Amino acid sequence: MEISIDIAAVRRLIRTEYAQARADIAARGPVAALAASQLRHDARLASAADAGTLACKDGCAWCCHFTVDVRAAEVFRILDFVAAHFTHDQRERLRQEVFVNGAEVAPLSDMERMRRTAKCPFLEAGRCTIYAVRPQTCRNYHATDAAGCRQSYEQPDNMDIDPEFAPLVYQAGGAHVEAFSKAVQDAGYDTGAYELNMALAAALRQPESRARFEAGEAPFDDLAGDEVPAEFMDDD
Repeated sequence: MEISIDIAAVRRLIRTEYAQARADIAARGPVAALAASQLRHDARLASAADAGTLACKDGCAWCCHFTVDVRAAEVFRILDFVAAHFTHDQRERLRQEVFVNGAEVAPLSDMERMRRTAKCPFLEAGRCTIYAVRPQTCRNYHATDAAGCRQSYEQPDNMDIDPEFAPLVYQAGGAHVEAFSKAVQDAGYDTGAYELNMALAAALRQPESRARFEAGEAPFDDLAGDEVPAEFMDDD
């Protein structure tokens, strides 16, 4: 699907989010800054003029079976939420599922991961158990027709499926994430993209990974993050 980008609006959003994120990171650190940024992110998506065209709703979970990339700050925010809100049994089930999924995903190529459909470890009874702290990849996956999402789930090898998205929601979400990530990077923190299960497994195996991240070092000693090409920052 081709969409038109409102360059002036994108530039305003990027400048605003980047400045606020840099201030938050300096005052509170990257994980707390992410929490504040995600609230702004949600508000921007909800206020987009075409937000009413979205098909996403409670119980629709086709996209919760696709590959999800996360940044380190998101991993630690998710684990903070899990520690605060999950029961012991939930945490144990999560740990087991994350390690199994991570081991299955590790040997796959990027294309093989794209074609793999597997339940997200946080999906229970058709709903996200970490919705308030869900990754930015999930926040930005908004379709105007759930049939395309279902088709992608049922035909994972079909690379010709082109889901329909709301252009203004798409550009608001993408520009916001890039501005925040640039602020994190410029503050000296890791912004590499990691597969969700592999990153969670690494963080659970390596309790010291958060301290390394907050010290400006590579957080996971057995994972290398991928660079995410900018789509909107080049317009600023």
